[in-house]
Amino acid sequence: MNITFNVNGKNETVDVAPDTPLLWVLRDTLGMTGTKFGCGKALCGACTVHLNGMAVRSCQTPIGSVAGQKVTTIEGLKMNSVQKAWIAVDVPQCGYCQPGQMMSAAALLAMNKNPSDADIDAAMSGNICRCGTYPRIRAAIKAAAKA
Repeated sequence: MNITFNVNGKNETVDVAPDTPLLWVLRDTLGMTGTKFGCGKALCGACTVHLNGMAVRSCQTPIGSVAGQKVTTIEGLKMNSVQKAWIAVDVPQCGYCQPGQMMSAAALLAMNKNPSDADIDAAMSGNICRCGTYPRIRAAIKAAAKA
């Protein structure tokens, strides 16, 4: 089935089953490997992308539900203030979860320009970092908010 959606500002048409997870369309069909597979159950946040500006878990979002909508992946952030803050604060350790972390942080900052620690904790609670870089993640979000 042909499904057309906008990804990172470009219209894409894919011929896949409508129940195929968006994650696999991005990675396998479109070759956009920045979005990571973590748990496959929307629990870890590694697969986070934006759907019309809202953070969603692409492993549990069927491609059929994004027809005609706008998806932004980590590749589409194009070195914004969140990515610059991540580098400045030296957030990543292994780096595997970081695309999802940055996507959640960018969605938070798009809605809340000056988040409190509680706001950050709430927005980031679905993103797991096995390396435990949470203090640096919070510091980077605060730095990005100031930028």
